[in-house]
Amino acid sequence: MATRAGFISEPQRQTPVKAETEVLVIGGGTAGVSAAVAAARNGAEVILVERLGYLGGLATGGLIALLLTLDDGRGRQVIGGLCQEITDRLQNRGAAHFPSRSEWGSADEKLVARDQQWGLVWGHGPHRVRYSVAYDAEEFKFALNTMVEETKARLLFHCYACDAIVDGDRITGVTFQSKAGRFAILAKTVIDASGDGDIFTSAGAPYEKEAVLPWLWFTMGGVENAEAAIEKGGWFFRTLGNGRVLLPWGATERVARKIDATDPDDLSYAELACRRRVMEQVDSMRAEIPGFAQAHICHIADQLGITESRRLVGRHVLAHDEVDRPCEDVIAITGNWTKYESLYYIPYRSLLAAQFANLIVAGRCISVDHRVHHATKEIPPCMATGEAAGVAAALSVRAGIEPAALDVKLIQIRLESQGAILRLP
Repeated sequence: MATRAGFISEPQRQTPVKAETEVLVIGGGTAGVSAAVAAARNGAEVILVERLGYLGGLATGGLIALLLTLDDGRGRQVIGGLCQEITDRLQNRGAAHFPSRSEWGSADEKLVARDQQWGLVWGHGPHRVRYSVAYDAEEFKFALNTMVEETKARLLFHCYACDAIVDGDRITGVTFQSKAGRFAILAKTVIDASGDGDIFTSAGAPYEKEAVLPWLWFTMGGVENAEAAIEKGGWFFRTLGNGRVLLPWGATERVARKIDATDPDDLSYAELACRRRVMEQVDSMRAEIPGFAQAHICHIADQLGITESRRLVGRHVLAHDEVDRPCEDVIAITGNWTKYESLYYIPYRSLLAAQFANLIVAGRCISVDHRVHHATKEIPPCMATGEAAGVAAALSVRAGIEPAALDVKLIQIRLESQGAILRLP
């Protein structure tokens, strides 16, 4: 192996092709699972690849066990489809908590205070009841597993996506690394739901990147009268399970600096700093907050609560001044979890890279500006853009055309037939 200053020269090698498929989805978070399920249900052959050993991403391993939000802040549901389906599945197993439909949009202070204890109401008032959902993270994993298995999509865990295989204006596949070595999967359509935009970045598509404060959520059990403790001003929430609370702490202002969530040095710093912060917080709560003296740690999140890094600069960058502005190629609508009566109509163009005809992007790395990202990064809109990406991929494969050439009306018709909400009364 030859070397020169700052680099090594590796020998040329042949990478085995592990599989060929119609639709390849990178990332098993909520956006990726939604894309894979939607594509498979609409007749496509699908492979879903996840770097870890479970599905759900931050919604499960990150313990951000809140669907914020499925409404517009005035009592109207704006996200349905697969996000509503998984809510129904969780509810059927007693693993979800949310206000009844008759209460959505209510300004009743008692109802708002009740929901704030569950982490369902955020931002500045005057507040109203939101259609947001608290859930059990392990049950959420089970629901996602079941949805994927029912579709017969092929699922590969413990495989890291490395590089896009680029041929002109197409991404013909992706290379991966696993314990078994390096391999490639070839595909007609590729969906980048990696969260960090790993595939469009490696392919050379333009992007923007933000530094963020890292967070680390955790749960504690054995809390005596959690409701009373919350009423005294603690910043933690009730969650599913007797005597359990959910804590979105571990960083805030006590971490010294923002990090680049794609830099392993920064991530290593954040892992150590946030886990140290969690233990400091646990000790403080046991000593100072009534009801926590005998409390124990149930689970510290497996993943840092990183909600922003790279964002695609695609065929359209959805901007803050487009709030409440419908568009002809809408494929999802989302409210804002901290604001009321603030809607973004997400266009199909924001899922498409200008340079590649068969690449679709879904989840928190879609093409929006930093302020819009605050709304579109949440789990419900990530599921909605994932579902749209999967439908578009399947329809384009069936039609024998690239996703960028697909008539968006066909996507809209199919999405609405599956329960997605694209028009409001």
